[in-house]
Amino acid sequence: MAELGVALGGGGARGLAHIGVLKVLEREKIKIQAITGCSMGAIVGGLYAYLGEAQKVEDFIREILNSPKIKELGLDQLSENKNTDKGFFEQFFDFIDIRFKAVQSLGRLSFFDEATTNLIFDFMPDVPIEELPIPFSAIATDLVSGHEVNFTAGSLREVLKASAAIPGIFPPVEIDHYLLVDGSASESVPAGKVKEIGADRVLAVNVSRDITIFEKPKNLIEILFRAEDITSHQLSQIRLKEADLVITPRVQNLSWVDFDKIDYLVAAGEIAALENLEDIENLANRNSYLLEMEQFIKRLRGNI
Repeated sequence: MAELGVALGGGGARGLAHIGVLKVLEREKIKIQAITGCSMGAIVGGLYAYLGEAQKVEDFIREILNSPKIKELGLDQLSENKNTDKGFFEQFFDFIDIRFKAVQSLGRLSFFDEATTNLIFDFMPDVPIEELPIPFSAIATDLVSGHEVNFTAGSLREVLKASAAIPGIFPPVEIDHYLLVDGSASESVPAGKVKEIGADRVLAVNVSRDITIFEKPKNLIEILFRAEDITSHQLSQIRLKEADLVITPRVQNLSWVDFDKIDYLVAAGEIAALENLEDIENLANRNSYLLEMEQFIKRLRGNI
């Protein structure tokens, strides 16, 4: 029996393109049997597994973004005078003025404190993952062991908070014996993990930022930011080999904080899904034995 799983990658606001992909799958009656997400991909995927409709997910996220509590945080200021060639850490430190705030933050685990983080994630449903109508899991990274953790049970709210806890920006989340941060630290697009919750074929949606032409670094901060970009890119390329099909919405030119461009982002996801619709349908309907043979050949060739 065909069991289609989708793996939704991280990318901040770019992850809103996942909504558009899910909309097309719904309209074409392509049934999703399992969802695994990382960071923003976990948020969109978890909400979809809970709400059951992509439009409801979009409406839910729009309501959060337009809420007075979120607007008071001033995150929209991150979009002003931004350079899309910069990674989200670099943009973030530009925003807070690194020369002043970095010194202040030396005695803290993150820029946003626990109370502010809870204010953001209190919007998320606090329901058991194992009771969701669609099998779901989310990736987070354990700071202590360095291992990635694929959460298939527990509080959806707490797991989403952990999966999206950008290091240095949001505080680590303690669940069981783990000290957790953003899943993108270990798995930017969790293509292989969705098989752990029942999928035998994987559609991955990649919203990672492309590596752009970069001038010679001028200081140690630029070197650190560039190293983070390279690591994330290389990790994505390795993980995406575990997918049977990868689609990449054209959102790489946008910033991780471009939440005000939700219309464009959702539409970009729809366009990418429609452009790859024939391949998606072929994957969803492919004979399981034939698919298993194709996957075996990929492993022999070292592509997985």
